[in-house]
Parts: sequence; structure tokens; C-alpha cells
Amino acid sequence: MERQKGFTVFELIVAIVFLLVAGTFFYIQKRNIDVAANDSARKVAINSIYYNLEEVYYAANGAYPEYLTADQLTGLDPELLTDPNGIKVNQEGSDYTYTPKDCTDGKCKSYTLTANLENESDHTKTSRNE
Repeated sequence: MERQKGFTVFELIVAIVFLLVAGTFFYIQKRNIDVAANDSARKVAINSIYYNLEEVYYAANGAYPEYLTADQLTGLDPELLTDPNGIKVNQEGSDYTYTPKDCTDGKCKSYTLTANLENESDHTKTSRNE
């Protein structure tokens, strides 16, 4: 009797199960890395906006803006006003929220700046001159 070459059904099932488990593990790890990277990008953006508001805008104007725009924050990369999903600050669905307080004629006395994070509690910065 001549022996046939090839894999048995059992060996094929074991190989397929192994590949499925490895693929699932890879997907979960990649997702965790992506979430961590997005959260880090959100923190960097909020910190950059905060320091630009405090060190540049407030120093020049003596107040904070009522709305955040790239024209007002000239020392800031305009892309930082857009969250990782491509939505600008304060637009519906944005991960970034700018809440000015005590505003008169477009000049505000204080603000709260928040980023909604996926794996941690929200990252919030408040104005120094509150």
C-alpha cells in the first residue's frame, strides 16, 4: 500500500484555528495601539491649544476668545483644532470642547478645554486666570 502525501483534515483544522486565534490577537493588539495613539494625539492637541491660549492669545489681548479659530491662534498648527476623527472643536461629534465663561463683546474671562479620551477619563484644562 502506497502512503499518500498531504495533510489530514485534523491537521488542517488545527492550522486554521491557530491562524484565527493569531489573527484575533493581532487585531486586538492593533486596536489597543490605535486607541492609545489617538488618546495621546488628543492630549497633545489640548495641551498645545491651552498653551497657545495662555502664552500667546491672552498675553496679546488680555482676554480669551469666545470661539476658537485658526485665525485667532496664529502660533498653533490649525490641524490641532481638529480631532483624530477629522471634526473641528465644538462641532457636533467632536472629541474637543472649548467652553468660554463670562464673555462680553467676544472677550472672555476664562474657559474650559476638554478632550474626550477612549481609554482614560477626559483630559481637561482650565484657564489660568479664572
